[in-house]
Amino acid sequence: MYSWIWRHLPGNGWVRALISLVLIAVVVYVLFQYVFPWAEPLLPFNDVTVDNQ
Repeated sequence: MYSWIWRHLPGNGWVRALISLVLIAVVVYVLFQYVFPWAEPLLPFNDVTVDNQ
């Protein structure tokens, strides 16, 4: 998959590396801004069971 993406990016190696870094930054931004906040209430990480004894 990564080689397919690399082959289809325009430009030489430096331009492809810059474009791929920008694409990675966009994916990380979308994940942190939209996907993770949407999925957080669905995950059981805040379901803590502690007895008061």
